[in-house]
Amino acid sequence: MTALTGIRTSYDGLEDLVRAGALGPDPGTLRVAVAFTTRQAVRHDGRGTGYRNEVLSLRLAEAVGSCAVEPGALPDSAVEECVGADVARLLEHPLQAVRVAALDAYLMHVLPHTPANGARPVPLPAGSSLEKSRARAQAVVGLLDLPPGATVLVVGVVNSLLEALRSRGLRYIPCDLKGGATEWDEPVVADALAAAGRCDALLVSGMTLGNGTFEPLRRHALAHGKQLVMFAQTGSAVLPRFLGQGVSAVCAEPYPFFWLDGGPGVLHRYDGSCPGGGR
Repeated sequence: MTALTGIRTSYDGLEDLVRAGALGPDPGTLRVAVAFTTRQAVRHDGRGTGYRNEVLSLRLAEAVGSCAVEPGALPDSAVEECVGADVARLLEHPLQAVRVAALDAYLMHVLPHTPANGARPVPLPAGSSLEKSRARAQAVVGLLDLPPGATVLVVGVVNSLLEALRSRGLRYIPCDLKGGATEWDEPVVADALAAAGRCDALLVSGMTLGNGTFEPLRRHALAHGKQLVMFAQTGSAVLPRFLGQGVSAVCAEPYPFFWLDGGPGVLHRYDGSCPGGGR
């Protein structure tokens, strides 16, 4: 079983299916061997602003599941609490980041990013941090099927994505919970759902799983027939399960992420046209 074809469910419903063993082994029988955090600060050459990332990752057998958090928000105790714990217990953890990372690790274990499960591998060439960021952005934006002049809501501001949208003649409304401004002093709105009605399509970070804003956006896209393309380091194995249920495409990027190494890498794109793609 790959996508949840024929099953209409929410994020909470997906968790319930995993707890019940409906998508694979009983999660109570699978234990996390390694838990770790990755902290990063970056300012690309030629860019006037920088940003920070912090990600919780859990290792389950050959799989790694991840959830990004606001820098400094994750207590140090969370890593210790995850090591040796079974997935079922972690799916009940009080921290949303732990629950998301555990669900991602489980689904990465039972439904890895392979063509049989609907994934199309996209090589990411070696290069500088900015070169790799721009290459990833082209892979993500290429999943949108829109005419020039259409407006895209971008949830989770990534400057390379905004550049890629402009290169295709697309307009955008940048959105981030922190607000502020883009590299080009464009205002960043904080309320994604309020802005969604003014947009033709949604381009959304997997971080929305960790802060609880994914479900309202998925429901909006489903109700209004809009494209919802996800770019996912957080929940890269979770989000393909919603293809055809509000999510139209996913660019999945499991650990290790492009910003960790200058060498070649791979992205996994899901657009619903492959076997197992959900529609």
